[in-house]
Amino acid sequence: MPARFGPAGNSDAFSSKHKSTLDAPSYLKEYGLDHYEYQCGRGVRVSDKLAQDLKANAEKAGITLSLHAPYFISLSSLEEEKRDNSINYILQSCDAAKRIGADRIVIHSGSCAKMAREKALELAKDTLMRARRTAIEQGFEDIIFCPETMGKVNQLGDLHEVMELCRLDDSFLPCIDFGHLNARTFGGIKAKEDFEAILDEIGNRLGSDRLKIFHSHFSKIVFTVPGGEKRHVTFDDNEGFGPDFEPLMELVAQKGLEPVFISESAGTQDKDALTMKKYYLEQCGKL
Repeated sequence: MPARFGPAGNSDAFSSKHKSTLDAPSYLKEYGLDHYEYQCGRGVRVSDKLAQDLKANAEKAGITLSLHAPYFISLSSLEEEKRDNSINYILQSCDAAKRIGADRIVIHSGSCAKMAREKALELAKDTLMRARRTAIEQGFEDIIFCPETMGKVNQLGDLHEVMELCRLDDSFLPCIDFGHLNARTFGGIKAKEDFEAILDEIGNRLGSDRLKIFHSHFSKIVFTVPGGEKRHVTFDDNEGFGPDFEPLMELVAQKGLEPVFISESAGTQDKDALTMKKYYLEQCGKL
């Protein structure tokens, strides 16, 4: 299976013509994309009717699905109640994902607050594994957890930390947000070699099987020093903030990788996802 491409939620172009997310699968198929990431960032509110219809529409259109868990998850909070609540949000996300037919959920790790990063990582590991064990107990063993690399420097979730979280369980896949990594390193992803170093890190730490099918977010992100991520922009914005997608698509094609790429561009996520897909297919000799 080749790499798959799609938007995070609904673009401005989609929303100007359609009132319901249920139209997204047919829209994306016609547009030329093959994946859709359903957004539960502000909370998991997915009725059985919506889930049933979205699953059916996605299957009919051949669109695969993932789900973004709530933004306010904090695996590393010093407050036990917040960590317990985060487990509940992950379980709610698993339930919604299973009902809509998604196989992956993307999970934010939270802030390091004022503690050492090592302490935050240990708390996150414990929380994530408790969530995984409970998910299995509740029948969600087929839902893949995708811890995400984060864009702000004070957030837990640099590349090393996400690798550490994914090493907890062979079923976990990293969600590599290249825009976030570029933002938190203040423009550190400039050349093909920088992308290759990231891919090599995934392969070396998690193995070739997980490297082949990793999850990814990609957008250009404005950042500040020393904070990191400020806001998402579009591929057409010429503010000088990267990263550029072309070297990554070249590497993915050359290495025969099959990740899912989700565009999180600001309002043009369908357009920019298709731009990436077309370039990727050109590198594969399929366009």
